[in-house]
Amino acid sequence: MSESAETAAEAKRLDALYRAKARVEIDAAEALVKGASIVRGQGDMLAYVLLVKGEPGPGDVAKGRALAGDDGAALGKALDALGLPKARFAFCTRVGRSAAKRLERLRLLTEAVDPRIVILLDEAAADDFALAYGVDRPVAGELVRVLGRDVLATSGFEAALADESRKRQVWRQLKALERATES
Repeated sequence: MSESAETAAEAKRLDALYRAKARVEIDAAEALVKGASIVRGQGDMLAYVLLVKGEPGPGDVAKGRALAGDDGAALGKALDALGLPKARFAFCTRVGRSAAKRLERLRLLTEAVDPRIVILLDEAAADDFALAYGVDRPVAGELVRVLGRDVLATSGFEAALADESRKRQVWRQLKALERATES
């Protein structure tokens, strides 16, 4: 076997190993809250971009997956327009009744996926992220570093879809991610 074939085989083996590890960790995190069985996280387990939403919307609840509604489709288009990788994972923080377990789940899911970029899609997600990580609440539109990750909060992606002015505001906030892709 050539050196490049051996390298490709090893890369494939490591990818499978990391995905298996992430799957176990994601399943353990989802098991923390009863509501997680109703609205589960979805996407690439080794995502470059982690999308964190607070309350599940009607589309999420109907399909049982985070960002399964119109907001997920619109967000996908926005992130594509910014040139962000398609490797994305999404989840909602406000599932289950126990705040402590929700925050633990948020942290465990973030660490399991281990993204380069975290996007907090509304105020609830930003509040939960700040509490889970013991940091100041990220300001909407300001790209910050938290434990080696670029973190960006928005002022409410799903709510902005119904209001042209708010949609433009959230788009300006998302454009701060252009700095993350430069580094």
